[in-house]
Amino acid sequence: MNTPTMSQPHWRKSSHSGGDEGNCVEIADLSDQIAIRDSKNFAAGHLTLTRQHFTSLLAQLASQP
Repeated sequence: MNTPTMSQPHWRKSSHSGGDEGNCVEIADLSDQIAIRDSKNFAAGHLTLTRQHFTSLLAQLASQP
């Protein structure tokens, strides 16, 4: 039985990720979910959140000093 392969997600680097600062985050739109990964460590995999949880995460991060 052949299992259909998921198309490769289009990863985008955060505009807040500095060049050589080591804090590089990428996101990908997976239709009903958002994937987040460390752009310098692809082997670590990615975190997948619902759009609602991703929005909540961004709001929480924005409220931090």
